[in-house]
Amino acid sequence: MKAMIFAAGLGTRLKEETQNKPKALVEVGGKTLLQHTIEKLRNDGISEMVVNVHHFSELVIEFLNSNDFGIPVHISDETEKLLDTGGGLKKAAPLLTGDNPILIYNVDILSNLNLQKPMEEHLQSGALATLVVRNRQTQRYFKFDKDKRLVGWLNKKTGEKKMAIPHNFENARKMAFSGIHIVSPAIFKRMPDVDRFSITNFYLELAKKHLIKGYFDESELWMDVGKPKELEKARKLFQ
Repeated sequence: MKAMIFAAGLGTRLKEETQNKPKALVEVGGKTLLQHTIEKLRNDGISEMVVNVHHFSELVIEFLNSNDFGIPVHISDETEKLLDTGGGLKKAAPLLTGDNPILIYNVDILSNLNLQKPMEEHLQSGALATLVVRNRQTQRYFKFDKDKRLVGWLNKKTGEKKMAIPHNFENARKMAFSGIHIVSPAIFKRMPDVDRFSITNFYLELAKKHLIKGYFDESELWMDVGKPKELEKARKLFQ
């Protein structure tokens, strides 16, 4: 099974940490976030990976080329232009061919979720995409009906709403995205004719006509270490 690691972000929230290196090479417990992610995915059954690069891309490429992770790791180079999450996945499509679903994982996520579980649920449901979500406090939420079908999105801070299935929206459960998702290869045929777009908006557009599901994750460890406070917490935990 193949995976895509989103590692091209600017890491602006980490300021000092990312002035001379990309977020992917920030260290926690003596290992870079990229190494944590690759090892996590490999241990959970991923056999081949693609990593997208942009910010300090040459450092990430050098890191990947100078380490043997025991499985093929390919590079999708966005040095010239950062393509956002949807565009990043679209550009990597030629490296992600095959009939099996593709796991997508943000490089700044530390989690002990067994990734085989959402993968099994994704295959059983026949969904076009499955988004791993958690019941936690944040500003932006995906909303799911009683069958865990994606029906919309909400920004609690601004009050902005995006409805994919309006009649189910108000009573739907709000869940926070975990930066982990699974897509079926059929998704590439439905991508817009632009090179740069948000995967969140793409999922919401697809959800109007196609099955996009949520996987409600209750595992004990999940951290977004792209935020300074969480990074500090992770370093204490992993020291």
